[in-house]
Amino acid sequence: MIPQNINTKFGVIRRIHLWYGLLMIVIAIFGIRLFYVQVINYSHYKNAALSDQLKQYQIPATRGLIEALDGNQAVPIVLNQKLYTLYADPKYIKKPDQIAQKIVSVIGGNISTYVKYMTIPKLRYVILAKKLTKQQSNKILSFKIPGIGTQGQDYRLYPEGSLASQVLGFVNSNGQGEYGIEQAMNKELAGTPGRVKAVTDANGVPLAASKGNVEVPPVNGDNIVLTLNLGIQAQLENILKKDYKSTKSQGLSAIVMDPYNGHIVAMANYPTYNPANYTNVTNPAIFENAAVTNAIEPGSVMKTLTTPAALNQGVIKPNTTFYDPAHWIVDGFDIHDIKIDGGAREQNIASILSLSLNTGAVWMLMQMGGGRIDKKGIDTWYNYMVNHYNLGKPTGIEQGYESAGYVPPPNMSDPSIDLRYANTVFGQGVQLTALQLAAADSSIINGGTYYKPTLVDEIIQPNGVVKINKPKVLIKNVVSPKVGADMIPLEENVVKAYLHGGFGFMSFPPQYIVGGKTGTAQVAKPTGGYYKNIYNGTYTGFVGGNKPQYVVDVYNIRPGVQGYAGSFAGQPVFADIVHMLINQGYVTPKTN
Repeated sequence: MIPQNINTKFGVIRRIHLWYGLLMIVIAIFGIRLFYVQVINYSHYKNAALSDQLKQYQIPATRGLIEALDGNQAVPIVLNQKLYTLYADPKYIKKPDQIAQKIVSVIGGNISTYVKYMTIPKLRYVILAKKLTKQQSNKILSFKIPGIGTQGQDYRLYPEGSLASQVLGFVNSNGQGEYGIEQAMNKELAGTPGRVKAVTDANGVPLAASKGNVEVPPVNGDNIVLTLNLGIQAQLENILKKDYKSTKSQGLSAIVMDPYNGHIVAMANYPTYNPANYTNVTNPAIFENAAVTNAIEPGSVMKTLTTPAALNQGVIKPNTTFYDPAHWIVDGFDIHDIKIDGGAREQNIASILSLSLNTGAVWMLMQMGGGRIDKKGIDTWYNYMVNHYNLGKPTGIEQGYESAGYVPPPNMSDPSIDLRYANTVFGQGVQLTALQLAAADSSIINGGTYYKPTLVDEIIQPNGVVKINKPKVLIKNVVSPKVGADMIPLEENVVKAYLHGGFGFMSFPPQYIVGGKTGTAQVAKPTGGYYKNIYNGTYTGFVGGNKPQYVVDVYNIRPGVQGYAGSFAGQPVFADIVHMLINQGYVTPKTN
């Protein structure tokens, strides 16, 4: 039997060990917490502890410039202008009436308004005015008013006015890029702001201002050099302004693209705006680069994509002939040609394009299948639209709000799928932007390489390092080089047909090659179906010497012209652009 005093002794020892263990756990917890506070989260708590005697201010980074090409030289088209924001800390404001009078004496304004803002309770930072000049800022600071300060901020300056405005976009009052390049490349342009600390007295007046106050220096934004040719861009915009009026258009877009690298040489829309005065714009839609954001049913320009798809499949050849019945019944609907096309008769691939035969385009879809509209033909055509021509998805160009367009899925359980796909081959029931069409046509004309469309030629970092934006191949073997070569004379034939048909403006000097295709697209109703007398006019084509040098696309939205919108509102704009490119020496003529 164990004596009672021994049991008591062991019990005391156990309790001591228990309390010791608990004490060690508590000490460990405090130690870990202390390590977290003093080491891991040191900066956070240091800043909090010093908040009463140190104030931290953000040092804005200088936003990068935007340049474009004037010949072989890059010149700035978006600059920065340093202006100043006047602010108050109501905590330190004494005699607001007198302070307001001094402010009004320098920058004008309303005394009562300034007093109202300077006396807002609980706020520590109130903006009194923006966009002060350096002289105004210095004058106010010379008063040495406790709680009153200014902070410099870069504002965009546009030496070329409205030139390329919808490509560029603008910077809002918060310093964020909106629309265009400014939005798409805001991160690169904006840079990274720094931090400055200022030791202040009891009145909040800075006591020191030196390099030693900079905690984190700012990293300025990159400069961006665009692929735009300023000479072509300016003249393109003048053409659109003129033709917008002459065609009674509701919106006009055009693109000039280099088919061999994806560079956008010029891109414009009308109406437009001046980004320096963006706050005066009442309709935000005008900010959008419609050539990139506005996907429409393009009409018969789509035949420049249907034809090479069939050629590339080997189901037709450039000289293939066929009997055209002048109409097809598809899912109970009559797809027909216009009467002036001559009715049912023998046709060929060239006449499908020159006469813009919808029945001929449907016939090519049939050839891609089993001689009729079937699953094989639908799947093949869908594959070309999406995986060869890159339709139904954004191109990735450096622009805000790019549209993906629309390609109907090849759902064979859809009872109207045959009609849907019959319509797509002549540009109805499918939606493309002008950019998507230009990029797809470029991939055919250049022999089968789809280059990512781009507006960026170079990126120049703050340290002077230049990053060349090399052409990026998105899709290879879009069509074979032979098919691309075959499409050039086929599209040239369309231009010659229009010239012989009385369209004298389609006459071009013999030392240049010009090809293309019109599109007259019915406009869909929001409730379904199509308007009877409202159309969009489109055109896609090329100009060059020994080979195509530029692809040119035009979208004319709901023009008020008599006759076919493609012929009378798309084609004349194309002709004006091509004549300008030739007459101004931008196109290299044939050398043989």
